[in-house]
Amino acid sequence: MPSNAIQLTYRHTWWALVLRGLIALALGIFILARPLDSVGAFALVIAIWALVTGLTQIVHAIELRRVAAHWWILLLSGLIGTGFGIAALVFYPVLSLAFAVLWVAWWLFVVGALALSVGFQERKLEMPWGWTVAWGVLGVLAGVYALFFPPATLVAIMGLISAFAILGGIMLLFGAFWLHRAHQAAIIASRPLPRP
Repeated sequence: MPSNAIQLTYRHTWWALVLRGLIALALGIFILARPLDSVGAFALVIAIWALVTGLTQIVHAIELRRVAAHWWILLLSGLIGTGFGIAALVFYPVLSLAFAVLWVAWWLFVVGALALSVGFQERKLEMPWGWTVAWGVLGVLAGVYALFFPPATLVAIMGLISAFAILGGIMLLFGAFWLHRAHQAAIIASRPLPRP
């Protein structure tokens, strides 16, 4: 029979996987069922995240001021983050959602530009380059689209979060199922063989 410590670890791990899987599934389904509420919650998460991160950076900067020459950079970053977090709460949800759209658009631009750069380098090296350039152009165009159509960008962001939550929840539940099967197999394997 597996030891008590193993049994306890199994139970805690199994329940944690099941609970996290169910919460992730519920979150994904909630986002699909209530998209406007989800966008509002997303905006609030961005604001609180910026505020907490900014305050944490300010505290770290003050703690490091005697040992790090460039502590003020961390302080400046913390002040900017805190200021954005406060502004995002005051101008809720517009500022947070605008930030999300701009961040996605910027990310698409950068990824597209990098792909174009790599594609042109591949062309100079006489390597296959067409698909890389095509992905670069697609990234830049997607960035432009994200900037000019913010509602569609927010829908895409929430759709990705929902899909990630649902798939993550399913994977966690499968993990719990496989852990349970492995635990049952270990119990069977640890039983003494019957004597003839």
